[in-house]
Amino acid sequence: MAKSKYTYVRDFEREEQLLPSTWLVVRIDGQGFTGFTSKHKFTKPNDIRALHLMNRAAKVVMENMVEIVLAYGESDEYSFVFSKKAKAYDRRASKLITLLVSKFTAAYVFYWSEFFPDTPLQFPPAFDGRVVAYPSDRIMRDYLCWRQADCHINNMYNTCFWLLVNQGGMSQRDAEKRLNGTLSRDKHELLFSEFGVNYNNEQEIFKKGSVLVREQVPIDVVDKDGNNIQRQKTVVQIRHCDIIGDAFWREHPEILSKQA
Repeated sequence: MAKSKYTYVRDFEREEQLLPSTWLVVRIDGQGFTGFTSKHKFTKPNDIRALHLMNRAAKVVMENMVEIVLAYGESDEYSFVFSKKAKAYDRRASKLITLLVSKFTAAYVFYWSEFFPDTPLQFPPAFDGRVVAYPSDRIMRDYLCWRQADCHINNMYNTCFWLLVNQGGMSQRDAEKRLNGTLSRDKHELLFSEFGVNYNNEQEIFKKGSVLVREQVPIDVVDKDGNNIQRQKTVVQIRHCDIIGDAFWREHPEILSKQA
């Protein structure tokens, strides 16, 4: 950057550099999405097109930022987990947040017509973001547990709520009153006894959200001698699985082991 007598104004800039050797989690949330989903007539309680679009946008972000080791999404939010060793933008909070939000939003708009071919965008979507540094593997995992538990709780409530409204003929206010104070077992019973719905049979993407993880997959290539062979390639895969228990982490030990 060229120097001049005005360069002194840079002395007022302050960059929050996040702690080294910590997990960095950037969470992106839809801003004003209640109105956005209503205007674009999203299916309630879950619009599979919208969830796939969120996953597509998140995949673009993860493919472009190699220091992201894992991402988790539900509803209108996505969390991106950066390696403890991540050096991107010197771990400056403002850079990481603005870059991820802009990349995600751009991809969301770019791929909109692929998932909503018959629904033109009425106005631009907006996302906000925040970043938190987590010092240990356990705390980082607990963060992801929190988000997946949130997905389950919200989805069960919304499944009951919209069935009461759309099939039960209740007003939204009456549906809220009906569900007030109910426990998980009460909602299971309501779904099955009144609507014949076994919640356990609902799609995993609705109940567990989406996990983006890097995995090795075989690909067919031609070697220098013209022979067809298989090689391993690292790609971003989308899973709808439990990340609260230990099974996922045993299947992907590299996520934690590479941080030492």
